Amino acid sequence: MGYKTKLTILILLSVILATIFMVYDSGGHWEYVLPRRGKILLAIVITGAAIAFATVVFQTITNNRILTPSIIGLDSLYMLIQTFVIFTFGSMSIAMTNANLNFVLSAGGMILFSFVFYQLLFREEGHNIYFLLLVGLILGTFFSSLTTFMQVLIDPNEFQSVQNRMFASFNNVNTDLLLISVVSFIVISVYCLRFTKFLDVISLGKDHSINLGIPYNKLIKRMLFVVAILISISTALVGPITFLGLLVANVTYEFLKTYKHSQIIPASIFVSIIALVGGQLIVERVFTFETTLSVIINFIGGVYFLYLLLKERKSW
Repeated sequence: MGYKTKLTILILLSVILATIFMVYDSGGHWEYVLPRRGKILLAIVITGAAIAFATVVFQTITNNRILTPSIIGLDSLYMLIQTFVIFTFGSMSIAMTNANLNFVLSAGGMILFSFVFYQLLFREEGHNIYFLLLVGLILGTFFSSLTTFMQVLIDPNEFQSVQNRMFASFNNVNTDLLLISVVSFIVISVYCLRFTKFLDVISLGKDHSINLGIPYNKLIKRMLFVVAILISISTALVGPITFLGLLVANVTYEFLKTYKHSQIIPASIFVSIIALVGGQLIVERVFTFETTLSVIINFIGGVYFLYLLLKERKSW
């Protein structure tokens, strides 16, 4: 089965699931149902595309398929920002009630952190990508500890607001954020198009990339900023979904059996859309909103992560 056939299957599955999501059990109330579900579907597409894109790029530059961008602490920083705002100003402050301001604070904070983080680490020669991952892991743990400390001290009613931010949900997506998210994703995607061919070489490793004339460090820094921006957009839009990227990236690699990022990135985006739309249908029609999509994704992703660890262990 060729690439075009496989991509066509993924596109068809995405369209079928999206159509079912839009029209199933509508009761003929199209004027109410279509705009509401259409905005949720757009949020799902943007979130899935951003996470899949960022994870494939991140796994390529780290040369490791069991890592996700959350390892550098962006998810933990998002929760720290939300908890700090509620701890300091309260859940009814303008920073929490104004969705646009909250989006700017969350995404801006994560992007600023990434900029400072990368500048400090790459300023001196000799620091490689694994040093960055180690420092990111430590900072992520530090952010989580600070978050837990503040959560213990705040009022129980305020903690409920924090808890609502801990799990990604497409049922309460603020539609005012969709336009800025769509524009940001399109700009980042267009910017990355010219680097796609270099990602194929970077996947061979640092030494091979440098020997083949690739400006390795310069490209790695640019790609890390792209990853940070994409994860910031998706997390600030719906909340953290830790294992979605791991799941869709590895499923795409297994399905396509290729190293070409010009094929892997589009396919992973459609796999992500299938996973999210299918999962949202299960949440709405099977569990009747008694759980959230992120819980299902993280459960399946966690099991798949253990499978990958056991699989890699056997190959040692």
